[in-house]
Amino acid sequence: MPPAKKRTRSYDPVRIRTAVSAQFGHVRAAVRTLDEGQLALPTRLGDWTVRDLAAHITLAVESVSRSPDMPAPPPQQRLAALDYPSATARYADSIAEGSHALAERHPDLEALYARTEEWLAERFAEAPGDRFVETRAGVMSLADYLVTRTVELVVHTDDLNAAVPGLDVPYDRQALAACTRLLADALAVKAPGASTEVRVPPYAVVQCVEGPRHTRGTPPNVVETDPLTWIRLATGREDWKTAVREARVSASGERADLDGLLPLMQ
Repeated sequence: MPPAKKRTRSYDPVRIRTAVSAQFGHVRAAVRTLDEGQLALPTRLGDWTVRDLAAHITLAVESVSRSPDMPAPPPQQRLAALDYPSATARYADSIAEGSHALAERHPDLEALYARTEEWLAERFAEAPGDRFVETRAGVMSLADYLVTRTVELVVHTDDLNAAVPGLDVPYDRQALAACTRLLADALAVKAPGASTEVRVPPYAVVQCVEGPRHTRGTPPNVVETDPLTWIRLATGREDWKTAVREARVSASGERADLDGLLPLMQ
């Protein structure tokens, strides 16, 4: 896989670590309230149940603390945070298998979450951000990998909320911001250019799509939506045409149709 373009946005590593821990804590508190009937509910992730999804969330976070230190690879072989959206879909089958298996091995989800939280506290808080870790797609710095964990946690928090009526797991503001920004920047990498401005207030504004460059005044092509709608569009949880028709997305200008560019990951 070719490396992503140079990252155009920096993330405060302390805030990202705090966001990962906070969002995981929100999910743990919510999962603790679920009964067996709710855990057996279907989700929008194919044949995943809520139990499978809840188990998967621990797997996504646990990988941070269990991944061994790797030697620093040559720069051209390193994955950046922006590589994550495009690299995820190819591993969907193995991720699903691992999540189903984990749910079967750990019927006591509270114990699984407690163990994962303990690992985070012991092995994660002091780990240097410039250490390199092994991921499914290749080697990343821990700092970049942690930004991708905000995507995992926020996206799957939304999946849980969609699956269980009334659950309403809250979103840590910093986790939601980092997830929104990473996915917006990934769109700009996928469709480089400056003819269209994509606005996801209050967290992100990016320019993308080839065409005449906008220099001043109101851009001729503008897309605007809220963070959760943007995240659902970017991850295939929301259909572009439906979101536009139902006014969850405002799109004006001949280059404001992003239907062919989404989703960025699934």
